[in-house]
Amino acid sequence: MGFLGPNGAGKTTTIAMLLGLIAPTGGTIRILGQEMPRRREAILARVNFSSPYVALPHDLTVRENLVVFSHLYNVAEHRRKIRDLGELFGVSHLLDRRTGRLSSGEIARVNLVKAFLNDPQILFLDEPTAALDPEAADAVRTLLMRQRDERGLTIFYTSHNMREVERLSTRIIFLHHGRIIADGPAEQIVREYGKADLEEFFVALARSEREVSQ
Repeated sequence: MGFLGPNGAGKTTTIAMLLGLIAPTGGTIRILGQEMPRRREAILARVNFSSPYVALPHDLTVRENLVVFSHLYNVAEHRRKIRDLGELFGVSHLLDRRTGRLSSGEIARVNLVKAFLNDPQILFLDEPTAALDPEAADAVRTLLMRQRDERGLTIFYTSHNMREVERLSTRIIFLHHGRIIADGPAEQIVREYGKADLEEFFVALARSEREVSQ
């Protein structure tokens, strides 16, 4: 599911509520049939999260960071898991490097390794390819789609790359000022609003917002 909207629409706040980091002031949240935040620990054991904007401890090596998270998630055979995921996401050569010395693109891939350590049923991704060059971003998208299809993984995905979202998503929710203004497959949304694609829809919304504010 692509979760879209302009800056300030409420995307990151919503993810924080879904992860139990912020308590909602109204409504209820149920994930995998369980109520958040009352069943937060049980829910978080079955989900994971990745964002290039979340910093890992810089003085630890990549391997040390991943071992810490493996213990937090009670990952069995964590050394093998780290090795296999390192190969999958192309970071094997970084495992013994201090995390603080990595580039933003390398950090993004390490965060994705972290996100798959516990074999999540739901994966929350906040702009996971924002720091990647086009080739690396394409490789990550391909990996995510393969994991989605092979494992039945649910991906909750935020991004400002509309083409990326169209490629990855079977359903899209568009948020504006904290309210849902569009919900459905990409082709349905662009057809209803008379646009060529999601990017044209996004740009039109942003321009209308500026005109109202002026």
